[in-house]
Amino acid sequence: MSDIRINGRMVNFSRLVFQTSDHDKIKKELEKHLGSRGEHNGTLVILDSTVENSLIALIQLLVDFGLQPMAVIDGVLGDQARIIQFPVLNRDQPMQRIKPTEETAVAIPRAEPVPAPVAAVASPRPAARNIIHKEVLRTGQSLNQDDGDIILIADMNSGSEVIASGSIHIYGTARGRIIAGASGQQQSRIFCQRLEAELVSIAGTYCVADDIPADRIGKSVHICLNSDQELEFHLLPH
Repeated sequence: MSDIRINGRMVNFSRLVFQTSDHDKIKKELEKHLGSRGEHNGTLVILDSTVENSLIALIQLLVDFGLQPMAVIDGVLGDQARIIQFPVLNRDQPMQRIKPTEETAVAIPRAEPVPAPVAAVASPRPAARNIIHKEVLRTGQSLNQDDGDIILIADMNSGSEVIASGSIHIYGTARGRIIAGASGQQQSRIFCQRLEAELVSIAGTYCVADDIPADRIGKSVHICLNSDQELEFHLLPH
């Protein structure tokens, strides 16, 4: 057991950005990404839109899929939200979402959690699309992977971010924000050659820079969640 535990928790939101007002197209995209209705019951979502949309109709559509709309990003939907007294969040600093230098499909068997004492059995799932990025991640850049791991073979600067549904491997100095298990996968992990992050998070449990154990800063670190939903920081052997 690790001698260092960090226990923090933030609500895990998904942000939906709508680029069409055609609700039939939106339904098809939701089915494509979320599967059958009710499969993601209770998932909290924040709404954003780049085109004019009916907020009430969007909320109803998402509720029908079992999602739970919590707020909108100020902009196209802002005025409608204020009229019905629906929460409005300030727009965040724009991040430049960049493309990875490589993408590879790798079939990874994932263990399904089952109650003890029965052992978890690996069950096949569709191949994860893991991405590799070989360039420095600069301030204001965001590297994202919605279904797989991210491997960054370079440094990441302060003000950048890496967000993956799976695990994150950084073979360089890790500054900025590192968010693994972004869709709630608690088995995800973070590996850093040199940890100097502004924030690290796995499946919604997070730790900001001031709370990262001092003796782990600047070190090669493996970060994971334990059974108590606490982040554990383990030194990696050299």
